[in-house]
Amino acid sequence: MSRISVRGFAVASATAVTTVGAVVGVASGSTPAADDNNFEATAADTTLLADIPAGQQAQVQTASLTQQADAQASAADTAARKSAEESARIQAAKDAKSKKQAAEDRLERQRQEKKDAAERASRSEVRSTTTFAAQGSYTVAEIQAIARQIVPADQFQCFSNIVSHESTWNYRASNPSSGAYGLVQALPGSKMASAGADWQTNPATQIKWGLSYMNGRYGSPCGAWSFWLVHHSY
Repeated sequence: MSRISVRGFAVASATAVTTVGAVVGVASGSTPAADDNNFEATAADTTLLADIPAGQQAQVQTASLTQQADAQASAADTAARKSAEESARIQAAKDAKSKKQAAEDRLERQRQEKKDAAERASRSEVRSTTTFAAQGSYTVAEIQAIARQIVPADQFQCFSNIVSHESTWNYRASNPSSGAYGLVQALPGSKMASAGADWQTNPATQIKWGLSYMNGRYGSPCGAWSFWLVHHSY
C-alpha cells in the first residue's frame, strides 16, 4: 500500500469490482461487453502508471509545479515587457510633444524679438531737422504736423500727451524757476543742442531731441507716458 497512490488504489479497487462482475456474468452465461474489456485494460494501465514509489511521485509533482511556475513567470515577463513598451511609447509621445512646443515657443520668441527690434529701429530713426524749412513762428497745428512726421504713428498719442501736459505745444515755453525749455521741457533746455543748434527756435529740433530722450530712458514715448502718469514728470 505504501507504493501505490490513493488514486491508484481507487482505480485498482474499481478494477477488482469490474472483474468480479465479469466473472459473475460468465457464470450466468452472458458474454462480457467490449466496453467492459476496454475499461479493464485502461484500469490496468492506470494502475501500472500509479504504481510509482512515493519519492518519485514527489519529484513528478515538483516538476509539475516548476512547469506551472515557469509558465507564470513567462506570462509575467510578457506582461511586464508589454507594459514597459507602452510606457516607453507614451513617454516618447510626451517628449515629442514637449520638443514641438519648445520649438514653437522658440520661433515665437524669435519673431517677437525681430518685431521689437524693428519697432526700436523705427523709433530710433528720426528724420533730420534739415528736411523742415525753418520759419519765424509756428502754429500748434504746424508743430503737430511736424511731430507726426518724426514720431512713429503708434507712439504719437503718447508723445502728444506728454507735450500737451509739459508745454501745451508751445515750442518757446520756459519755466523760469527750473530752467526747463521747449515742447518737452528739457532741463536744462541747452541739452537739446545735441539735436541741433537751433533748439531754441525750431520745434523739429526739439521734437527730435525729445523722442530720442524718451526712447533712451523709457524705451518709447508710451513708456515715458506711463511713467508720467505715476510721477507727473519724466
